[in-house]
Amino acid sequence: MKEYFFAVDLGATSGRTIIGSIVNGRLEQEEITRFPNNLIETGGHFYWDIYALYFEMIRGLKEVARRGLTITSIGIDTWGVDFVFIGKDGAFLRNPIAYRDPHTFEAFEKYLNSVLSRHEVYDITGIQFMNFNSLYQFYAMQQAGNVAMQIAEKVLFIPDALSWMLTGEAVCEYTIASTSQMLDPHTGDLSEKLIESVGMKRSQFERMVQPGTQIGVLTEEVQKMTGLGAVPVIAVAGHDTGSAVAAVPAKDKHFAYLSSGTWSLMGIETQDAIINDRSYELNFTNEGGIEGTTRFLKNICGMWLYERCRKEWPEEVRQLSHPELQGSAMQVEAFRSIINPDDKAFANPPSMIEAIQQYCRETKQAVPETPADICRCIFDSLALRYKQVFQWLQEFAPFKLEVLHIIGGGSLNKYLNQFTANATGVTVLAGPQEGTAIGNMMLQAKAAGLIKDIWEMRQIIANSLELVKYDPQDKTAWETAYENYLQITKQ
Repeated sequence: MKEYFFAVDLGATSGRTIIGSIVNGRLEQEEITRFPNNLIETGGHFYWDIYALYFEMIRGLKEVARRGLTITSIGIDTWGVDFVFIGKDGAFLRNPIAYRDPHTFEAFEKYLNSVLSRHEVYDITGIQFMNFNSLYQFYAMQQAGNVAMQIAEKVLFIPDALSWMLTGEAVCEYTIASTSQMLDPHTGDLSEKLIESVGMKRSQFERMVQPGTQIGVLTEEVQKMTGLGAVPVIAVAGHDTGSAVAAVPAKDKHFAYLSSGTWSLMGIETQDAIINDRSYELNFTNEGGIEGTTRFLKNICGMWLYERCRKEWPEEVRQLSHPELQGSAMQVEAFRSIINPDDKAFANPPSMIEAIQQYCRETKQAVPETPADICRCIFDSLALRYKQVFQWLQEFAPFKLEVLHIIGGGSLNKYLNQFTANATGVTVLAGPQEGTAIGNMMLQAKAAGLIKDIWEMRQIIANSLELVKYDPQDKTAWETAYENYLQITKQ
C-alpha cells in the first residue's frame, strides 16, 4: 500500500493541505484542501484565527482518513515571526497578533534607540531589520502591558503551536525561530540577552530542534476526531521559506533563489552566516536552513502589492483571470511608472492603489490610473528591485551565480518571470509552484530515511516536474530602466 506524507502549508493569505508520495524516484502529490487565512481586525489590533487554522488541519486529516490513505507523517510550515502565548493551564492566551498589526511601528524605533542599538542586534543575529520581527512585537506588547505576555508560561511560534495542538508536545524549531531576530546563529540558540531585553526568559521558549526531528504523535483526542492512528508529526523547516528553499531543484551551489508569493524572498544558500558591515548596511538576513545551512536573503514586498490592488478594483475587474488582467498590462507602455516596492508607504496602506498613485505623484512620474497601468507598474518595479538585490547577492556569494530559480505561486507568472530574466541578465528557471509544500514533504521523507541529503532531495524534485526556462531579452531597455529606477528610488 502506498504511503503518503501530509503537508500543512500556511501562507499569510491562504492555506492548503497536500499529500505526497515518492514513487520510482519521483514525487507524486495531490492537494487535499485549500482555504483562506483571514486577518481579524478587532479591538484595535489584527489577529490570526489559530483555531480556524487548526480546524482546517483536522478537516484535511479527516478527508485523508475517509479515503483510507496511509499517512507516514505530518509536517507544518507557516509564515514567520508570529507566535502564541500559552498559560499555565495549557490554553492559548488570546489569538496571536498578526505581523501586519501597526503596534510595532513606533516600538521598533523606540527599542533600537533606547534598549539595544541596531549594530548590537545585528551583530548577534544577522537578521534584517523589519518592524514586525518578533523582537519588536514582544517589545510593543511589553510597553503596552499586554496581559497575555505577562502571564505566559510558554511562547510557541505558529508552526510549533499547531504541532503542539496535534501532539501535546512543545518544541522551538530552528528555522522558524531564526525569523524572530532573537536567534544567535553562532550558538544555534536564542540569545538570552535579546530575550531579557523584552522582559522574558529563555525558559518560556522550548527546546531547539532541527528540521527532520520528530515532535511527537497525534494525541488520542486528534486520533479520535480524524480516524487516524498515532501518526508522527515531524518538525520540518517550519518557516515556509525554509521549506521552499529546500525544494529548489538546483543541480549545484551556483544558484540564487526567489521564493515568489505574497512576499518575494531572494537569496543564496551558504554554509555560514554572513554578518558584516556591508550586509548590515543593505539589511540582509541570515535565516536558518536545513542540514546546517544558512539562507542568506532579503525580503522584498512581492505580490502583496498586486493582491491588495486586486481587492480594490471593481467587480468586473476582479472577475478577470490573472492571465487576462496581466495580459492587458502588457499592452501598457513599459517603465511609464516605477516604484520602490519596499517603500514603507506600501507596508499596509488603507488603499494600495492610492499609495502607488501618490508615490508616482511625489516622484513626478505619470500616475497609473487603470488596473492595467497599475499592474504594469508593479511588475516593472518588482523586476527592477529583483535586479538590485541580485547584484547585491553576487557581491556576497563566494561563488558565481549562474541561474535564478523562481519557486512558489509566483513561478506561474510568465510575464514577471520574463521581466526578471530581462532585468537580472541571467537565466530564470521557474518551478515548482508548491515549493513550500514539496520541501515540507521531502523533509518528512528524509526523516523517514527515504532520502539521504538535500542534493538527493533536489534531484528527486527535478525529476518530478518540468521547469520553465526564461532567457534574458531586451538588455539595453532594461539597463536604461534600471538607471531610471535608481534615480527615482533615491528621492
